[in-house]
This record gives sequence, structure tokens and C-alpha cells, in this order.
Amino acid sequence: MEVLESGQGKLICPPNPDQVRSYMRENKSYALIDKRMTHKEAISKFVKPDDYLGIELYGTVRCPLSLTREIVRQNIGPLRFVGQGVLEADYLLAAGLISEMDHTYIGWEVFGTSPVLRRVAESGKVKMTEWSNAALSWRMIAGAMGVPFIPTKSMLGSDTFKYSAAKVVKDPFTGDKVCLLPASVLDVGMIHVHKADMYGNCEIEGINGFAPEMARSSKKLIISCEEIVDTEYFRQNPDRNIIPYFLTDAVVLAPFGSHPGEMNYKYWRDNDHLKDYYELLGTEEGTKKYMHEWIHELPDHEAYLKKIGTSRLKQIESEAKGR
Repeated sequence: MEVLESGQGKLICPPNPDQVRSYMRENKSYALIDKRMTHKEAISKFVKPDDYLGIELYGTVRCPLSLTREIVRQNIGPLRFVGQGVLEADYLLAAGLISEMDHTYIGWEVFGTSPVLRRVAESGKVKMTEWSNAALSWRMIAGAMGVPFIPTKSMLGSDTFKYSAAKVVKDPFTGDKVCLLPASVLDVGMIHVHKADMYGNCEIEGINGFAPEMARSSKKLIISCEEIVDTEYFRQNPDRNIIPYFLTDAVVLAPFGSHPGEMNYKYWRDNDHLKDYYELLGTEEGTKKYMHEWIHELPDHEAYLKKIGTSRLKQIESEAKGR
């Protein structure tokens, strides 16, 4: 195909479908193995410096924040990062653990843009390549399919394409312009779900975002969940098994694992906590204060929940029922 234009962004993790196939054949097992681990065990075992780390979902919804806080506690970096959330990126950027970033929408909704992201972007401390939301998800579809790229019309004629690592080619069938998005294969993917069994079968209630695609385009997959259920639940409800066990490497029980973000049908976002957090992010000193109080001073997720308090957790649960 004739290449007509190339984005000027860096391709942070070049696709290699055959290498990925070999990895999956050698490292993924269909055996029913108990994969339950603590946060500390899962992160220390599967996340390494220079990994290309992906986190799912959008904004403050169903974020694997308990896992992200554990990465910060263990100070694992530098990492290459891709995600469409905000809180996870803020934690990792504030901790200085990201060196390169495939960047798409990262915003604080009604609060505004992330001061942490703005600081690292304007300072040049983190190299960033831009993509649209759709492009990032489609790149994971290509990774899940085992193909090196996927053709779309996304980003054509935009500055988002200019700062991406995509290419515009002449379609050999129609002669029209088409944008080629390189496949995205993650060293580690992290997804927070509603239910999982000990083997790694998973259920997500409501919007599933790009969880199925990320799960299938991740060499290593860490699942955190609100509840661990018996495998019989999935045998009786196979249609609810959105991520099959053989894709999963670790299952971590993490009630309120998305806090201060929300979990569909379980609890609402903790807006008071988010407002306080956002105000502190305005300065580097305030950011360090938050990170120290809410991550470094707390040994684990259980200590974090204890600090939040039972009454506050019950309140955000009740707020979710009214929506």
C-alpha cells in the first residue's frame, strides 16, 4: 500500500503478532488453577519496569485504582502507559513512574483537566503520543485479532492524527484514503470487574468499555474484583462471562477497588474525596501530600478502606441505588 502521510508521534510499543502468538502459546494455560492473590503478590509478580501497562475504563468509572495504588507503593517504574482514565494516570504520573504514554482523553469531567497531566506534558518529562478514544480501542481490537494494524477512518484530517503514530495509506480496493492504526499489545493489562471466580472468569455489569479487547491483547492480565464467586455461577450463567479464565493471570479481591471512582450499580463516585484531591493536585507540594497520606502511609487496600470509613462507604453505596 502507498503511504500518503505519517503521524509524527512515537510508536511506543511496535506490534509483533507472531511474537505475541508464541508468548500466548507458551505462557497461557487452560488448566483450572487457583489464581487468587493479594494486591502485593499480583503487582510484584506481574508488573516490571519498562512494561507497557494498560488500564481500563473511562474517566472515574470502574477504575482498577487499588491495583494502581499498589504499583505506586512498590515504586515500579519507569513504565510505558496506555489508558483512557484519569485517576490511575494521575497516580502514576504524580509518582514519576511513567516515561512514555499513549494519550487520549484524560479529564476530570466537571472539575476540569488534570493539573498533573498538564505539568508533565508541558515540561516534557513524559513523552506522549496522541490518539482518539476510538483509535485506542481499535488498536486493542487489532492486538486481540493478532494482526499488525487495523484500517479505519478515525483521525483523518485532524491534528490528533498529526501527533499520533498512525499512517494514512491509499486503499488498494477503492483508492480512497484510509488510516492504519498499529495493533496494541500490552505487557500487562489491569481491569476491575464486578465478579470473578478463583480461576479468572469475569463478569462486568453495565458498560463493558473495551475490557474484552484489552483482556485479549494483554500478555499478562491482572483482574481486581468486587466479589469472588463460585465457578458454578458462571457455569449457570455462561453469557455473563465476558473475560474467560485462560486470559487471566491473577485475581485480586478488592471491594471498593474503584474508589474514589464509581462502580456501576455498586457505589457512586466519592465526589467529596475527588474535590479535595483535585484541589491538592494544583501544586506539586499538594500532590505529594495527597500521595503520602492516601498511598504511601497505608500498607494495603484494607488500610485504605479503613481510612475512608464504613459510614462513607455505605453512603456512596446508597447513592448508587438512587441512580
